Amino acid sequence: MRNDVLDFQDHAPTPAGVAAEVARRSAADRLGHYTDEVRRLLDAALTVMERTGSIDPPVRDIVKAAGLSNQAFYRHFASKDALLVALLDDGRRRLVETLRRRVDRATTPDARIRAWIDGVLAQCRAPHAAAATRPFVVNATRLAERYPAETAASTDRLLALLRDDLADEFDARAVHELTMGTMHRHLLAGTVPSKREVDHVVAFALAGIHRAPGIHRAP
Repeated sequence: MRNDVLDFQDHAPTPAGVAAEVARRSAADRLGHYTDEVRRLLDAALTVMERTGSIDPPVRDIVKAAGLSNQAFYRHFASKDALLVALLDDGRRRLVETLRRRVDRATTPDARIRAWIDGVLAQCRAPHAAAATRPFVVNATRLAERYPAETAASTDRLLALLRDDLADEFDARAVHELTMGTMHRHLLAGTVPSKREVDHVVAFALAGIHRAPGIHRAP
């Protein structure tokens, strides 16, 4: 005769298995909570910087805007610079997605490079994008010195879109530096590049790509 009680016990989770399952659920809950905290801190930092015009907002202002505590801030970020690096990476990821959509609509290598340059310089034209990007231009050297791997990874995401059409790494970096230099100059001055200037940057970049000896375009 079958013993249902014993059969149930034989197939019940072991205490260790129950503990592991509870721990997994708890970890998932904490991950969701912490992800929300980080998003709130990032958004709050941008809000404070745009509202005050400060490139170095106090942590107390950031946590107040986020509705969180100093403890929550330092649970995720070792310093304010670490938060700025995370913001830089978040912004670069969004920019890369925007550039990818522009580049994907172009049908030739030259047109894709033009779309990349125009998309980067568009950061100066949109007031919100300019206000969000300017703090990282001002703090670029400090952040690169303190977090070289993280800032290099952010730059590499932008370069990856150029490498699809430029077989030479120096070529891709030259276009990147030319475009970023133009963008940084305008962001620091609070100005907007004219269509004529954008066209000139594009023409200069393409002329260098086509005429430089030893340069080979990607197929």
